[in-house]
Amino acid sequence: MTIDFPELRTLTFEESEPGVGILRMNRPDRMNSQTVTMFHEYLSAGRALRDSGLRALILTGAGDRAFCAGFDLNEIHVITEMGVREFLKFQETATGGIQSIRHLPFPVIAAIHGPATGGGLALALAADIRLAAPTLKMSAAFVKVGLSIGELGTSFNLTRLVGPARAAEIGYTARIVEADEALRIGLVNRVIASERLLDEALALARLIAQNSPGGVRMSKRAIQRNIEIGSYEAALELENRGQALLTRTEDMPEALAAFQEKRAPQFTGR
Repeated sequence: MTIDFPELRTLTFEESEPGVGILRMNRPDRMNSQTVTMFHEYLSAGRALRDSGLRALILTGAGDRAFCAGFDLNEIHVITEMGVREFLKFQETATGGIQSIRHLPFPVIAAIHGPATGGGLALALAADIRLAAPTLKMSAAFVKVGLSIGELGTSFNLTRLVGPARAAEIGYTARIVEADEALRIGLVNRVIASERLLDEALALARLIAQNSPGGVRMSKRAIQRNIEIGSYEAALELENRGQALLTRTEDMPEALAAFQEKRAPQFTGR
């Protein structure tokens, strides 16, 4: 598979094996902290990857110090000097960048080591699955710089993961949530030794990639949309339509035939 990926300054991409990609924040000297450029590049990366045919994406940080330490305070003057309209435009760009990762049609696995704070937390929350090293340190640090947890989708995603009371405490105090607590409250799926973190993320991506591409993609769509739907009936309607569409693909009869013939299915995604 050849992916037409743009040349970027703050992110790198590699297809580590067929169907599985790794997207890295690539500013290890600054703990992979975010810049105005990086938010633009999230959007460029999301556009390039959306129709790439990938089956799963691993999201991580370069180096061994951090996943992403939020917005680079060396660039904070850029934000403070903006007028209201200019800042709103920047917010829409930044939010669009995170959203482009969250809305990728295939699963995104965040492999998190060290700090994932502020915008780094928002990015981790945009993934479908979060695997963490014991060095994990998560913080919704927005209030420490005069902003709120209503930033980059954090108030939405965090509340749905851990509930409104825990989200409120984490958001109002900006305290650090370490790996053991993050696992206990459902903020991460698993805690894995640092030296095995990427290997475990790759193993999980391979497990996902063994399944029907259409089935996995429709499953992601159902989960994401039903988080946002306030009605059980609307959720059922979405599920019913998705299942009906999947019966028209080549993969479903292939899966049934493989089951009957006691062999591995050969999925095509068509």
